[in-house]
Amino acid sequence: MDLQNTSLTGLRQLLDSRSISAPELADAYLDRIRTVDDTLLSYITVTPEEARAQAQKAQARIDAGNAAPLTGIPLAIKDNLCTDGVRTTCSSRMLEDFVPPYDATVVEKLKAQDFVMLGKASMDEFAMGGSNQTSAFAKTRNPYDTSCVPGGSSGGSAAAVSAGLCAAALGSDTGGSIRQPAAFCGVTGLKPTYGRVSRYGLVAFASSLDQIGPIAHSARDCGILLSAIAGQDPRDATSAAQPVPDFNEKVGKSLKGMKIALPKEFYGEAVDDEVKEAVLAAAKTYASMGAELVDCSISTLKYAVAAYYLIASAEAASNLSRFDGIKYGLRGEGKTFDQMIRDSRSRGFGDEVKRRILLGNYALSSGYYDAYYRKALALKQEFIQEYDRIFQTADIILTPTAPTVAYPIGQQDQDPVKMYTADICTVTVNIASLPAISTPCGYNKAGMPIGMSLIGRRFDEATLIQAADAFEQGFTVIPAKPEGGAAK
Repeated sequence: MDLQNTSLTGLRQLLDSRSISAPELADAYLDRIRTVDDTLLSYITVTPEEARAQAQKAQARIDAGNAAPLTGIPLAIKDNLCTDGVRTTCSSRMLEDFVPPYDATVVEKLKAQDFVMLGKASMDEFAMGGSNQTSAFAKTRNPYDTSCVPGGSSGGSAAAVSAGLCAAALGSDTGGSIRQPAAFCGVTGLKPTYGRVSRYGLVAFASSLDQIGPIAHSARDCGILLSAIAGQDPRDATSAAQPVPDFNEKVGKSLKGMKIALPKEFYGEAVDDEVKEAVLAAAKTYASMGAELVDCSISTLKYAVAAYYLIASAEAASNLSRFDGIKYGLRGEGKTFDQMIRDSRSRGFGDEVKRRILLGNYALSSGYYDAYYRKALALKQEFIQEYDRIFQTADIILTPTAPTVAYPIGQQDQDPVKMYTADICTVTVNIASLPAISTPCGYNKAGMPIGMSLIGRRFDEATLIQAADAFEQGFTVIPAKPEGGAAK
């Protein structure tokens, strides 16, 4: 079975037709994980016993003739989503031995359909990073070139999907953490509208920006997963009271007359020529389908990275203050209360997490709150207004997902500012609480994937999936070959 290219719909047909059983499918993925993941390191925790038990339960449901769309489908779960009885580490020494006594809402919803959990995917520590190299445990490699990063922070989820180590996966996106690794690994990733999916059970990074979403082989597969996990949740006050539609309801419909905006600032000198050419070629493809291309401008984009890192770091500093080594997490040593907390946090957090806590506390401190944090919140309103203005004349916005393709491991580790500025193409979507989807649109001369991003109106994920699917139907994906030798 071609595990790298079989869609969720295809797997559903195989399972329902009894061409393969749920236990056999689970074993096929577990065998591939054993074969490939020693090189990729996409999983922190693999759960073969749980997967086989869930597969047996799923098969009984299939045999009874009442299978749901994800019954028996093997998925990976990002390791910042709580899973009852299964370790949830956030790729941090701080939570190395943390086993939650409950499931995140999204995991509950998947269990209601009797999915199969293969394990917990690696990530940047506490979702802070764009390379997956800040993980304390599994520094994931790119399936297209194991000397390159897979992107982050959902790099493990994206690499696992790309390499055929799961049928699809869940990730989280705070400033591009689903879309950028999807672009780097040549798969499709959807960041839903803020509030579309419950954050209950997601270990918080920046609460006003975090959103859970799917990574899969196609936009249609993302739609299937989003339909399963979306909906209001009384345990999450920020989840929206919005009906959950069929997110694939527009798939296959004509794009004739659809207006696609191209903000000029996203195509400037900061974007590599090969990336720019591939995305603009995709725009021409849309024009050939009958879509109308609209030139536009986002004048505040130059402030995006600064505003994002002030807001995100301030919220991170607040959220991570709970990790003191007393209630849970790594317990440090010391003769006094202060010494124990200091040792817990010094040994429990990695350098990137410490850097953002320092930045956040500085921005929130007396004398600097008004100068920095309050101005960043004012810019948030500016971004919302800029996007509202564009959506008065356009249906969706097309941009590169990232200014470059995946870069070599270690290239940006010592230059955090360079890594932060690489988020320029993604962070405004989170600041403005909009949905966006990234899908492959080309490959550079070295064969590395290039991703394009489609941004939509709030709660209009269906239009994004429609447009992404229309492009995917005429685009040939070149699968990664992670088996082609050990990591460099």
